[in-house]
Amino acid sequence: MPLSEHEQRLLDQIEQALYAEDPKWANTVRISDPRSHYKRRLIKASIGFALGVVLMMVGVVMSLIPLGVGGFVVMLAACLWGLSSWKRMNGFGDSAPGSGAAAPPTKGARKGNRGSFMERMEERWRRRHDER
Repeated sequence: MPLSEHEQRLLDQIEQALYAEDPKWANTVRISDPRSHYKRRLIKASIGFALGVVLMMVGVVMSLIPLGVGGFVVMLAACLWGLSSWKRMNGFGDSAPGSGAAAPPTKGARKGNRGSFMERMEERWRRRHDER
């Protein structure tokens, strides 16, 4: 919901007062976007994945099974970490920045999205039960 003009002016005044009081801290807070944090995590996960590939290949070439398995585990962990960061960065995760709890779908919204077979069967059962 957008702010009214009065609320926007008050917010601007508070922001200017904050910049005047402590410009270094205000600049740090203003720059730190949560998405940049998740982008850094994605980069680190990519590096971890590449490291896992290298470890796995070295383990295969040198016939060191524990090293190969360790490389695979590192790859898997890096993939999971990167995927969770990507989800949160794009707003798909539960604790996504700037997104509140999603409202449950209404009946009007549900008509367009048919849902799974079981959901349709449950809806039919509810309608049949309500008619009696």
